Amino acid sequence: MSKAKIVEHHKTAAEHHDRAATHHREAAKHHEADAHEKAGHHAHTAHGHASQAMHHGSEAS
Repeated sequence: MSKAKIVEHHKTAAEHHDRAATHHREAAKHHEADAHEKAGHHAHTAHGHASQAMHHGSEAS
């Protein structure tokens, strides 16, 4: 796996972490289950991308 692909996964993970944080802030303000659900989804997606990046990183080394 190319280094560019690894960087791309890390960037995608960071974006999803940002979105998750935004949704968590919204949920805290409004106590909305829907916002919590969205935050959980983005956090889970971010974790997946970070895991892929780590996996590709260990493959590349």
